[in-house]
Amino acid sequence: MTATSLTIHPAHAVRGTLEMPGDKSISHRFALLGALARGQTTITGLSSGADVASTVACLRALGVDLSGNGGGALRVEGRGLGALRAPSDVLDAGNSGTTMRLMAGVLAGRGFTSTITGDASLRRRPMQRVIDPLTAMGAAIRSEHGRAPLEIRGGALTGIAWASPVASAQIKSAVLLAGLSASGTTTVREPLPSRDHTERLLPVFGVEVHLADNAVSVRGGQTPMAPADALHVPGDASAAAVWAAAAAALPGSAVRIRGVGLNPLRLGFARVLARMGAHVTIEQETAGAGEPAGTLVVTSGDQHRVEIAADEVPSLIDELPVLAAAAALGGGLSVRGAGELRVKESDRIAALVEGLRALGLDADERPDGFEVAGGQRPSGGEVDARHDHRLVMAFALAALAAEAPTVIHGADIVGVSYPDFVRDLTSLIGR
Repeated sequence: MTATSLTIHPAHAVRGTLEMPGDKSISHRFALLGALARGQTTITGLSSGADVASTVACLRALGVDLSGNGGGALRVEGRGLGALRAPSDVLDAGNSGTTMRLMAGVLAGRGFTSTITGDASLRRRPMQRVIDPLTAMGAAIRSEHGRAPLEIRGGALTGIAWASPVASAQIKSAVLLAGLSASGTTTVREPLPSRDHTERLLPVFGVEVHLADNAVSVRGGQTPMAPADALHVPGDASAAAVWAAAAAALPGSAVRIRGVGLNPLRLGFARVLARMGAHVTIEQETAGAGEPAGTLVVTSGDQHRVEIAADEVPSLIDELPVLAAAAALGGGLSVRGAGELRVKESDRIAALVEGLRALGLDADERPDGFEVAGGQRPSGGEVDARHDHRLVMAFALAALAAEAPTVIHGADIVGVSYPDFVRDLTSLIGR
C-alpha cells in the first residue's frame, strides 16, 4: 500500500487466527470517562487508530494528564468533572464523529468557551442532532449551518427528557455525559436500541444509570470515580466483521477471531452471516468492565439471500458495507431503513453502490438502503474509497474474489480505525 492506494490480488479464501485491535467505540469512552473521573484509570488494549488518537489529543488540550508506554496502554490522571481547563487553541477531532459529538457533551457543562472542528469529511457531517439537546439543556452552541466547527459556551445545565429522532449511540452518549453536569435527571429515549457502551461503562465508574425500555437516565451531580482495576478494551467487533464476512462469502474459508467484543448490540452482523448460510460459533470467555468478550469462529457454508429491515440496522450500521460485499459473492442482500448511512464519513449508500459497480458487481441504490444481486464475481479494476475506512474494507473483501487485481484509491483512511488492516489481510491470504 502506498500513502493513498492499496492493490489486492485475487485470493479466493481466507484462513487463520487473528486478534483484533482494541474496539474503537469502547476506547473513546474509556479515555473520556477516565478523564472525567477522580483518580487514576489504567487502560490496556486501547485502539491505536487515528480516531481514538483524536480523542486523546483533545483531552490533553483540555489539561488532562494522559501517558502510555505503548502497546495500547494508557494511564489517565482524572481530577473530576470540574478540572478541565479552557484549551488554548481550537480542538481537532480529525475524522472522528465520536470524538466531536461526545466531546460536545462534555464541553457543554464546562464554564468556558471552546471550539471543536475536524477534517473536511467531518465538517460535512450533521451536528444539529447533538446541538439541539445540548442547547435545550442550557449550552450555547454556534455552528456552520448545523455542521462543524462548533463553538460551545458551556455553563450550568438542566436535565431534560430527550426523544432522539434516530437511534444513535453518539447522540445518546453526548447527552448522558452532559447530564453528569446538569441539575436533575437527564433521560434519552431512542426509537430503537443503539450501542450501549456508555451505559455499560458508567456504573464501572460508580455512576448510577437507570434503564427502561429504549430509554436511559442519569442523575446529575454524580462524580465518576476511577475503578481500582485496569480496564481492558476488547477487540473491535466491527473490524472482526470484515474477516467474518470474508470467511462466510469465500468457499473453503475459516477464520477464528480471539478476544473480540461480544456485546449483543454489536453482533448483528454475525446473526446476518448465519442467515446467509455461514457457520458461526460464539464463545464468551470474559465480561470485564461490563463488556463481554471471547472468540468468534466463522466458516463458509451455503449461500442464501438475506433481507435486513430497519429494526436490525442499529446493531450492524457500520458493518453493512462488508455485508454487502459478502452478499454480492453469495446469495444477495436487500437493506431498508438504513438512511443513516448517507451521513457517515461518506454518503455510504451512494459510495458503496458506486464502488461495487466499479468492480463489475450488480448493485442498486434505494433512498434508505440498497439492493445487491448474489452469485457474482467481481471483475477487479479501480475503485475510490471516498475517504471512508469502512468502504476500504468492503472493497478489499470483494477484491479477494475478483478475476483480476483491484486498486483501492484512498485506502490510507483505513488507519482511522484499523491501522494493521493490510497486515492482517496478508496473514489470512498467506501472501
